[in-house]
Amino acid sequence: MAAGDALIDFDGGTPRPRTLDVRWIHGSPSAKHNTDPDIQGHGYDEHTFILRQNMAVDYEAPFLFLLFGNTRAVLIDTGATASAEFFPLRRTVDELMADWLERHPRDGYRLLVLHTHPHGDHTAGDAQFTDRPDTTVVGAQPAEAWDHFGFTDDPDAVAPVDLGGRVLECLATPGHHKAAVTFYDPWTGILFTGDTVYPGRLYIEDWPAFTRTVDRLIEFSDRRPVTHVLGCHIEMTRQPGVDYPIRTTYQPDEPPLQMTTRHLHDIRAAIEEIGDRPVRRAFPDFILWPND
Repeated sequence: MAAGDALIDFDGGTPRPRTLDVRWIHGSPSAKHNTDPDIQGHGYDEHTFILRQNMAVDYEAPFLFLLFGNTRAVLIDTGATASAEFFPLRRTVDELMADWLERHPRDGYRLLVLHTHPHGDHTAGDAQFTDRPDTTVVGAQPAEAWDHFGFTDDPDAVAPVDLGGRVLECLATPGHHKAAVTFYDPWTGILFTGDTVYPGRLYIEDWPAFTRTVDRLIEFSDRRPVTHVLGCHIEMTRQPGVDYPIRTTYQPDEPPLQMTTRHLHDIRAAIEEIGDRPVRRAFPDFILWPND
């Protein structure tokens, strides 16, 4: 930072939950005639942005997260579409960063690109950032991501991601994918759980690892103030236990994106109910979906 740049105090005490009463873009009866923006942006606060990809561009409609610190911002996940024409992620991020820097001027500000896991609907936009100045893109596969966080040597570590006064905590949380991670932001109190926990089909490639991950998230959250649990998709309807069909591009009756730590306990109870022989089963706010 240049001399005179005002530091933002991200150690402002216990985070309090802000409202997330957002009507997310949720597709339309005709994808061809969809008029939603390619990317919807919501400012949770002036340093935290939640983005959602348009379902007409890709049915996965993942959520992405852009967080600002004093010396750099982090983009968590890059969406389901590579094409900047159909999914202008870099332009959107550049505009948000330019606006933030206009309000909080500083020199040498950087962007870090991280991921919750390596599936294509979370990494497709990486190439839009490979030639961006002052940008580091960390690959999502274990050989790169887990080395970056130090999990190769110590999978039980809690890795700091320092944005300049705003220090996220990263945990290895395999189960959905062997390289899955979860981020906790002490500034907002948000736990970013990727595809491990969200209102939808929780696809599980490794049942024992997923069980250990849920236990770890419960234990981790018990020692920190968690305001919201935010995953990367909405697939459920508001009718308990009922999801939208896979590849749906119109979800007019979505529940909220945000979940709570109570849902972590609900998932753990569901695991216990199913036992050691994993089967697919729907619960009110999620579906446990072990891979065959």
